[in-house]
Amino acid sequence: MGEKMKNYESLNAIIKDRIVKSWDLMAFSDMGGMNYRFRDVAECIEKLRVIFDAAGLKPGDKVALCGKNSSNWAVTFIACLSSGLIAVPILHEFKPEVIHHLVNHSEAKLLFVDENIWEKLDADELPELIGALYISEFGMPLSRSKELTDARNNINERFGARFPYSYDKEMFEVFADRPEFTCVINYTSGSTGMSKGVMLPYKSIWSNIRFCLDNIDYLHPGDGMVNMLPLAHLYGMVIEMLHPFCRGMHCHFLTRLPSPKVIMQAFAEVKPKLVITVPLIIEKIVKGKVFPLLEKPLMKLMMHVPFLDDKMYAKVRDGLIEVFGGQLVQVIIGGAALNKDVGEFLHKINFPVTVGYGMTECGPLITYVPASEAKPGSCGKIVSRMEMKVNSTDPCNIPGDLWVRGMNVMQGYYHNPEATEEVMMGDGWMNTGDMCTIDEDGYLFISGRSKTMILGPSGQNIYPEEIEQKLNNLPYVLESIVIEDDGKLVALIVPDYELLESQKIDKAQLDNIMAENLVALNKEMPAYSKVASYELRDTEFEKTPKRSIKRFLYQRN
Repeated sequence: MGEKMKNYESLNAIIKDRIVKSWDLMAFSDMGGMNYRFRDVAECIEKLRVIFDAAGLKPGDKVALCGKNSSNWAVTFIACLSSGLIAVPILHEFKPEVIHHLVNHSEAKLLFVDENIWEKLDADELPELIGALYISEFGMPLSRSKELTDARNNINERFGARFPYSYDKEMFEVFADRPEFTCVINYTSGSTGMSKGVMLPYKSIWSNIRFCLDNIDYLHPGDGMVNMLPLAHLYGMVIEMLHPFCRGMHCHFLTRLPSPKVIMQAFAEVKPKLVITVPLIIEKIVKGKVFPLLEKPLMKLMMHVPFLDDKMYAKVRDGLIEVFGGQLVQVIIGGAALNKDVGEFLHKINFPVTVGYGMTECGPLITYVPASEAKPGSCGKIVSRMEMKVNSTDPCNIPGDLWVRGMNVMQGYYHNPEATEEVMMGDGWMNTGDMCTIDEDGYLFISGRSKTMILGPSGQNIYPEEIEQKLNNLPYVLESIVIEDDGKLVALIVPDYELLESQKIDKAQLDNIMAENLVALNKEMPAYSKVASYELRDTEFEKTPKRSIKRFLYQRN
């Protein structure tokens, strides 16, 4: 069992308790770079508070963060929460004009930013900023305040004046947060439209953290975590960083591009018990390393011999666990649905994987069950302090919009009452926009987004995601989206060029393979949802922070 945690009703109380309790333990590391113990986190927070005070910031003021994952990003974010400031995470991959817009729209007074991003920004386009600081070393490329400049130039002196003799755990204090106070404004980069600023109160983040602390019982202070997901997105920020931090774990940030090789090295070094990821990573491992092995004639034969098949599956499972560092207890997948074939295979070999479901507007959790209770194709049951219902005449069989209500739900979209009204249905219910069914055991099954649903020739509901899932299982398909063009379904396909190159398959052969794929796909589809044609793409689709395809960029009707 994990460490017994006090049942604090406040997020900042949990943060303070953890920093004090784990004072000398490691908290954050950049792989191959800087390290923070929990005591270092506390000291850095106090120095950042010198900056916040010099900039004249008060509780409720906004601070924007725009940079790659790093220990300093995490510490700055926790400094905002624990000081009563509203953190505004902005994805570092956004274009300069989008960053300008989001900093201005959020009314941020300070911007913490990567140096290479700042070089592309125009300070004149950010008139309300009091200052900008580099996330890496807290250098200050912009200050519009003499007091702020002086504080940054003499930060150690000012810190020494506040704590003249020593700085120890008894001196660390936090802002007394209330459940309804806003603590994060997170701009979604949705798969079906433009960014909206999701306002999340302390109670939403607290409820998400509390759920993780209460329901993942095999983690201990000092355990390692490999942090792969973007910190500017709720899934990476809350579930993969803040939750382990509040548990006293040691987070390791991948500072290089998270290629499979870099990720494997990190797993081997950190040996995590819990891996939190998106489907793409685990699908690549299974489809690239395991499925080809199982297609070999001898393996196929052995899979059909009683007793031997169980041994083979156990061997495959143990090999997969080794890929994740050897200490793995569970993989949690979120951000999008897991490929059906991959999910069923992992279930068959008893690999400890489960799918969680959530969205930025719920900070992010909506449903989850541990791997031992997971059902293939489902993303679990409603989490604590939340309720859900499907807006359908027959919620078990006919998909309808999923509505949710409870502590995790956002306060609304910042400065956007129209968009808020569109999703808030009254009496606390929020329409997620996902089309779902709920089985008799309370397990949620997602059909697709209501905004992506295509109406068939005779009024049938076609969910492109269901077609794509089948298509993505076919040879040499890396990813795909199905769109409507002039009343017909067209598949846009990104082939697995890496695999094609390794197997020396040329363009003519590729066209033949894809034509065969289309025939195979349509054999499985009802008449009204057959795909008429396909188009190959040279580059991957543009993605949101949680790796969902930005579908609206590719629509034609």
